[in-house]
Amino acid sequence: MGKTYIDTVKYLVRADLYIDGLVETPDAVGAIFGQTEGLLGEELDLRELQKSGRIGRIEVKLNPKNGKSYGEIILPSSLDRIETSILAASLETVDRVGPCEAKIKVTTIEDMRTTKRDQLVDRAKFILRELITDKVPESREISDMVREEVKVAEVETYGPEKLAAGPNIKEAEHIIVVEGRADVLTMLRADIKNVICLQGKNIPQSVIDLSKQKTITLFVDGDRGGDLIIKNMTELGGEVDFIAKAPAGKEVEELTQKEIIKCLRRKEPLEQYMARKGNQISGTVSTAAPLPAALGTPNQGDRREPTHPGPGLRTRRPERSDTRGPREYDRTVTPRATRLPIAIAEKPRVDVPFKEELEKLKGSLKAVLLGKDKKPLAEVNVRDLAKEVENTKDIETIVLDGIVTQRLVDLASKGQVKQIVGIRKSKIENQGNVEISTVA
Repeated sequence: MGKTYIDTVKYLVRADLYIDGLVETPDAVGAIFGQTEGLLGEELDLRELQKSGRIGRIEVKLNPKNGKSYGEIILPSSLDRIETSILAASLETVDRVGPCEAKIKVTTIEDMRTTKRDQLVDRAKFILRELITDKVPESREISDMVREEVKVAEVETYGPEKLAAGPNIKEAEHIIVVEGRADVLTMLRADIKNVICLQGKNIPQSVIDLSKQKTITLFVDGDRGGDLIIKNMTELGGEVDFIAKAPAGKEVEELTQKEIIKCLRRKEPLEQYMARKGNQISGTVSTAAPLPAALGTPNQGDRREPTHPGPGLRTRRPERSDTRGPREYDRTVTPRATRLPIAIAEKPRVDVPFKEELEKLKGSLKAVLLGKDKKPLAEVNVRDLAKEVENTKDIETIVLDGIVTQRLVDLASKGQVKQIVGIRKSKIENQGNVEISTVA
């Protein structure tokens, strides 16, 4: 748009223009001036108003199409609302442009002062944000430092082992278990206070006892150490409900608040997690030792000895010299040892008439609830199994593509379930009257 004295404009009149023929822009402008001349007297004559600077340049934009002309008229005005409305109405009196019939219809009258006010408010917001960001950083940093110190001061101790824990550990129904004190501090900085640490990879009795009273989420590092903690926790009788892991290669203490919340939102029920990764988590300790007998090759068996036994588990190693470095040794062992459980799991050793059901569920992470005469009652995801067992009556057998846990056994006992068949089981302290059969 050309110069329209926009700085002094109060209103901007916009009108649509239709011409039944092809014309040039000067023809349309001339028609507007010519057909409104003398219509409203000298005080509102367009030429006089333009000379005195009370209206700006009238602009016409034309777009020829299919032998017709379509366009828009823009008229800037510094008159008051009434006079501007009269001028706008006068535009609609134009009915011809050159030899062609024409029609003009006013669409809007914009109050430019409102536009300026909006611009002023937006600019004020920007200035205010910049002022706070650039001029007051030190105050914010001081506040953050004080806030962090207060959160760190909230660290309490729990149990005879003096485990680092958050202030809400006793009141909260849902507890997050992490590895070390540094992880607890990181969680407190993220405003998560229902947290307790293991103080290492060994599982304290206080945490095991706590897991039997509250809902537990085990939040571990994204490395093999995290897998070992999950393995130890389940084998030593800890009743874990959910598993959350840091991103691969990261530790919990390195995470930001956003990353922590993201990891906790992605937590999985223990049964689902173990069914998905159970063969890897079971580790090389329990599966690599039988290799020499299975293969009949003592030397190969020695090479497949586990190199990362979990806490409290020992492996035999013949006393002999080996020129290879431990790092190279580790790389050779790990893939073979972790593949073995998968091979074993493919042939169930279950001597019960549910082998067919297990084969159907293989790899699905689902469970089937059977009633009398093996009648299927429901098929659910492993993650929803606990809720379904509580809500379904007359269950006699549960067949699942997952891990049989103490929590599932407890729920089954309450519901008079007679048998549970699964891939493997965690440490079960109280089996009750439930018969448990597993593949491995």
